[in-house]
Amino acid sequence: MDFALSEEQQAFRDTARDFAQQEMAPNAAHWDENSVFPVDTLRQAAALGFAGIYVGEEFGGSGLGRLDAALIFEELSAACPSTAAYISIHNMASWMIDRFGNAEQRERFLPGLTSMERFASYCLTEPGAGSDAASLRTRAERDGDHYVLNGSKAFISGGGTSDVYVCMVRTGEPGPKGISCIVVEKGTPGLSFGKQEHKLGWKSQPTSAVIFENCRVPVANRIGEEGEGFRIAMKGLDGGRLNIAACSVGGARFCLEQAIAYTTERKQFGKPLNAFQALQFKLADMATELDAARLMLHRAAASLDAGSPEATAHCAMAKRFATDAGFQVVNEALQLHGGYGYIKEYPIERIFRDLRVHQILEGTNEIMRVIIARHLTGG
Repeated sequence: MDFALSEEQQAFRDTARDFAQQEMAPNAAHWDENSVFPVDTLRQAAALGFAGIYVGEEFGGSGLGRLDAALIFEELSAACPSTAAYISIHNMASWMIDRFGNAEQRERFLPGLTSMERFASYCLTEPGAGSDAASLRTRAERDGDHYVLNGSKAFISGGGTSDVYVCMVRTGEPGPKGISCIVVEKGTPGLSFGKQEHKLGWKSQPTSAVIFENCRVPVANRIGEEGEGFRIAMKGLDGGRLNIAACSVGGARFCLEQAIAYTTERKQFGKPLNAFQALQFKLADMATELDAARLMLHRAAASLDAGSPEATAHCAMAKRFATDAGFQVVNEALQLHGGYGYIKEYPIERIFRDLRVHQILEGTNEIMRVIIARHLTGG
């Protein structure tokens, strides 16, 4: 095993770090406080290749792998996990079109997505179908050259703002084999959106329900064949889980760095806080958990890049461990800051709020345990 990064990986990691520190970090608190979707900054990220990380270069993508993406998202999320997570979701939707779409669809959608001239959302979750995604009920009935969609999706990042919605809909029988993948474009008659959700964190990205009422979508917008949607959705989630894990690692790394700096400067009982062995042990444990999470994440990313049969289980393990460990590191960092960690003048509380949802989305951590257990037992 070689744990060293290539020169190319070091270069785009450093590019992501510089961009995050110069363009994202100074604005992250404002975006959070005022629920700003930072369109201009997102398009600057796209100009660096971060909107089509694993889309082919033919359509403006970077043509990179999953390990490369993990490095990028760790750096972006060290500045703003909420914005980094939206970039991840946009990448997931773009990758689905690139990986499973036909030549016409790729040419039609991808250039606008890799430049972020158009924004994308991924639509799987429904009000009655969260962890049990195969029970989704949004229906798409064939009517000549169109599908007529009825139903709704819940908690959609980019809802109401995105231009392209990659949707999982039911075209056939109950269960996973009856699900297809269809791209619905903003402005399509019958497409509407619910209220903007008021969330604990992730405030730099809009979130709403996506509603279909006799929404007519061309059959030409179907990605893959009928019945392939659930497989496409799950393939997308493997990569999405890695990115969310990377966002947890990046946010937690930032908070650990803040905790080290604070406990070095802050004095109590005549000594810096980090001169007390109890706090030294806490910092040591935080760093160890974070490093373990990063190693597990990179192993899973390499596994997915290699097409390993273990990849889905590795991704579930990495997502479960990194999001739990990341949130715990941030929680400990907040504790080490005392009352200062709880006020908005310090960034810890923002990262705390942003990282909490990582244990829920892209499959809850309870569902990650189910995936891992099924892999172990053959269930």
